[in-house]
Amino acid sequence: MRAQHWAAAPAVVLALVATTGCATKKYVQTENKAIHTRIDEVQGQVEQTQTRLDTQEKRVTDVQGQVTQVQGQVGEASKTAQEALQRAQEAGKLAEGKLLYEKVLTDDKVKFGFNKHELSKPARTALDEFANELKQQGQAVYVEIQGHTDNVGSKDYNEKLGLSRAEAVRAYLNKEHQFPLHRINVISYGATESIASNKTREGRSQNRRVALVVLR
Repeated sequence: MRAQHWAAAPAVVLALVATTGCATKKYVQTENKAIHTRIDEVQGQVEQTQTRLDTQEKRVTDVQGQVTQVQGQVGEASKTAQEALQRAQEAGKLAEGKLLYEKVLTDDKVKFGFNKHELSKPARTALDEFANELKQQGQAVYVEIQGHTDNVGSKDYNEKLGLSRAEAVRAYLNKEHQFPLHRINVISYGATESIASNKTREGRSQNRRVALVVLR
């Protein structure tokens, strides 16, 4: 009897080991599944966060682009005024060399005719107001008249047209308001100094302009 009892013991031990092994394997599989599920959840959250960051970054980039565009337009206007100041200083026509202000006559206000440089009535009225402002200030100033065009036509055509319009303004200020010619300079930028897009009618109208830079 005792021999039979000990003979049965190994079989019982093997059965217990087999049962324990199956339980351990099942437990590990369950834990692994739970871990992978959690990993998937975390990855999903990371992807959602990254998507939100990408969207926000795009918005920031768009805003920065708009700011840069506005700064570019302001910079171009300032650039032409500073260039006028430098030319006046080099010509020895300024005592102090200070930029006072800049007045811009756009085509939608003064109505230059197509391929024409003659001054319309609104253009003459605007120049009368400009000249009266100078007289009221009661100081000797130097004026540079800058002619600008849109990009329709060749480079030479636009340079000549811009110069013709600037010359027409100078002649008017001299004849009607006795502004001395030696204190007026004219220059044409043609289509090189755009302040708006030439792809639209409104933009081209803004680019067709005469700028009067007043210096002292």
